[in-house]
This record gives sequence, C-alpha cells and structure tokens, in this order.
Amino acid sequence: MQAALDEARQGYAEGGVPIGCVLVRGDKIVGAGHNRRVQKNSAILHGEMDALEATGRKPGSWYKDVTLYTTLSPCPMCTGAILLYGIPRVVIGENASFRGEEAHLAERGVNVKVLDDAGCRQLMTNFMAEKPELWNEDIGI
Repeated sequence: MQAALDEARQGYAEGGVPIGCVLVRGDKIVGAGHNRRVQKNSAILHGEMDALEATGRKPGSWYKDVTLYTTLSPCPMCTGAILLYGIPRVVIGENASFRGEEAHLAERGVNVKVLDDAGCRQLMTNFMAEKPELWNEDIGI
C-alpha cells in the first residue's frame, strides 16, 4: 500500500487528484499509476486505469495472480476494469472519503480488503477540502 500512497502523493504534487494504485504479481510491482485526469486532460485516467495502462497488454489469464492496491475505493469504471480482467484481490487504503463499488466486487467473487489507512484518508480529506470542484468532477458530479 505504501507504493500506492506514494503514487497518490505524486499525483497531488502534480496538481491532480491524489489517488494511487499498484498492481502486484507475486512479490513484484508490475504496474503503478496515479490519477492523471488533470495532468493528461483525460476523461478516464483514474489511478487504477493508469496502473493497468502501465502494466501493458497481458492476456486475461495473467491477472489471476494479481493483487490491486488502491488508495481509495474503486469507482464504477475502475470496478469494471477489475472485473473485466479478473483481478481476484483488491486492497483498498480507505473508503471513508468515498465508497465505491466494493459490494459489487465482492458479489462477483473478488476478495476485497479495506485497510482504513490514516495516511490515505488524510490525503483525500485535505484534497477534498482544498479542491471540492475537482473532486466532484472526478467522481462524475
């Protein structure tokens, strides 16, 4: 989770939304990213999507041994990508700031764990207070 939080902090330092993600296969980080919607003027570059992009093209079966670590509960778009690729485990830094599609992931057989990490929570709390309009845009409001 520390690597995902580092990604989130990098995004925040770049003026973006502080959400980070890493994909781990075995004991190796195979993809890392952070929300870059602002930086890349993108409609879809959430942290999870950026990490998947950084991972590169892989067959669906490759993801059966992957754990996705994200600093914030996944939105519907990112949940869809997790399900599409059959990622079996998702570890969430915190979900107090935003509760995404955790129940849907669990219903579809994904092992979901929420850490309630204070560092993840504080970063999002600060961001949401500083830039509420950007946060609302990011979650589709």
